[in-house]
Amino acid sequence: MSVPERKLPRKPEWLRKKISFTAQKDMDQLLKENGIHTICQEAKCPNISECFAAKTATFLILGGICTRRCTYCNVTTGAPLSVNKEEIDQVTDAVKQLGLKFVVITSPARDDLKDGGSQQFYEVTQNLLNEVPGTQVELLVPDFQANMDSIKQVANSGAVIVGHNMETVPRLYSIRKASNYQRSLDVLQEIKNHAPEGVKTKSAIMVGLGETQDEVVQVMRDLLDVDCKLLSIGQYLAPSKEYEEVLEYVTPAQFDEYKRIAMEMGFEYVHSAPYARSSYMAHEYVGEKHV
Repeated sequence: MSVPERKLPRKPEWLRKKISFTAQKDMDQLLKENGIHTICQEAKCPNISECFAAKTATFLILGGICTRRCTYCNVTTGAPLSVNKEEIDQVTDAVKQLGLKFVVITSPARDDLKDGGSQQFYEVTQNLLNEVPGTQVELLVPDFQANMDSIKQVANSGAVIVGHNMETVPRLYSIRKASNYQRSLDVLQEIKNHAPEGVKTKSAIMVGLGETQDEVVQVMRDLLDVDCKLLSIGQYLAPSKEYEEVLEYVTPAQFDEYKRIAMEMGFEYVHSAPYARSSYMAHEYVGEKHV
């Protein structure tokens, strides 16, 4: 007996975001000229036109191909290319052209590399800090398969924030292929243990996958236990029917409630909203407004 196809709920008004294709096209051209990728493009982020219009972006280093096949993520999977050392200067040149003062750098999972790509994170960050004085850098890193040398390297890269996303609650972790909930917590703990004083850790989760409020609150507790006090909570949106289904469109009121709970628990900054993403408005997490 065949299982009937589940009809997704109608997307509510608060998720109908206007897109400026003109702004996106201009930014696409600039990034193409510099030969670099952004996670904004690869993951089809819903904030892409808003961020591109403001000339902000999260740079994707180590190529655009991921070695894991998570069932919620639109980043291309497969066999990655070799590490491109030219992107160290390419990212710096793009930052100069855009006049950015706060830069977010991330990568796909690179389990094919012994260090998971930590050396590239370090060199890109150091080059930026040396060549563009006054710029602050945030890193959003994979778990490096808990390689301690890699964790220490990104922790001491010069970034003011080093983040690693939990993505979802423990019960739903099967959507994170080759990942482990406790390992992700351990990574955040070790980043904090080995980073210079003042460096903050950050994480993010998606909601709308069938998790309960109690499960979300437990993730918050677990993050505070490893001294991670910056958090982003956003609505999961399936890139296509081939990915995990959206089981719920979480209301803005519920996002407000998550923020209230998290702040009362002891988080320093929480961005909880339908279109919140881990690196969206990233500069606000350090308490500054950058144009």
